[in-house]
Amino acid sequence: MKLPIRWTVERTFAWLGTCRRLTKDREESVMSAEAFIKLAMIHLMLNRLEPKYADPEFQYHKAA
Repeated sequence: MKLPIRWTVERTFAWLGTCRRLTKDREESVMSAEAFIKLAMIHLMLNRLEPKYADPEFQYHKAA
């Protein structure tokens, strides 16, 4: 199923809005704003590859 382009763009902006620095337009230059957008997307991808709050794999503990 192909998603409409508009929905994809809105979803991406919502993900970027979770970063505190990107919630307001305060950057002096376009280059710094672009750099923070790239950092936010890298952070999002890394969290998807290995989530912080994932359940650890089950391991047996040795009996006392």
